[in-house]
Amino acid sequence: MASRAGAQRRLGRPAGIPRLRVRTVLKHLTLGAVAVVIAFPFYWMLTTAFKSFFEATTFPPTLFPQEFHFENFATAWGDAPWVGFFRNTFIIAIAVTVGELATSILAAYAFARMNFKGKGVMFMILLASYMIPGEATLIPNFVLVTKVLHIQNTLAVQIIPFLASVFSIFLLRQHFLSIPSELADAATVDGAGHLRFLRSVVLPLSVPVLVTVTLITALGVYDSFQWPLLVTNTDDVRPVQIGMAQFRTEFGAQYHLEMAAATFVIAPVVVVFLFLQRYLIQGVARTGIRG
Repeated sequence: MASRAGAQRRLGRPAGIPRLRVRTVLKHLTLGAVAVVIAFPFYWMLTTAFKSFFEATTFPPTLFPQEFHFENFATAWGDAPWVGFFRNTFIIAIAVTVGELATSILAAYAFARMNFKGKGVMFMILLASYMIPGEATLIPNFVLVTKVLHIQNTLAVQIIPFLASVFSIFLLRQHFLSIPSELADAATVDGAGHLRFLRSVVLPLSVPVLVTVTLITALGVYDSFQWPLLVTNTDDVRPVQIGMAQFRTEFGAQYHLEMAAATFVIAPVVVVFLFLQRYLIQGVARTGIRG
């Protein structure tokens, strides 16, 4: 031990500190560079939102505002009916999330814990339908809601088609399979049926996965653009992403106002992710415990 410490002192390294490997340094440098590339657009959006019109359009651009213009946010907020856009988005997101959770939980439990004829075939068909691109079903769905159901230009047309999700069913099924069968046996001995076992045992053990499904669904609805653009034509039922597109069309040359609007549009997503990212990571990790 004494000779090793002496050798480390002769090499100029303190005792007990391992030599950094070149591979580790390169890995951290690469991760840092990727982080900068990913974060820079958000930094550019936020700093431009505080610039004046002339500074936002000057070339070469400035990396930091010379003077902060907080009034850009008030101006951008007053130039469009953002209250209605956000209200519609939150109504649609809540309705779709609650409906998708209800259908996905029941379907996933049936595929994971119940035995019935044709279960494997039905699950394979369900997964096969998930492989179909959304663009392939866009026109049939549009014809269905406009020519058959006649619910175009409503909040319902943005909710009903998304009350079930193959991805959510698959994600929940994978986690439900990881719950020990001994718990189901014990519940059966106590006289509990499937619904009671689901409510009292399965759901309390599945909180991270349920939060993950909730986040993925709600954020997907919040970011939806193509379907609302196709089935709506008035601002009183349109969500916030359509409102952002309209704002960009009307004020496309005023980059400072456009970036200010983009900042408060993306803010709810960032806040939700920062508070719930731990559950998102846990939920995705737990679905791979057992196939």
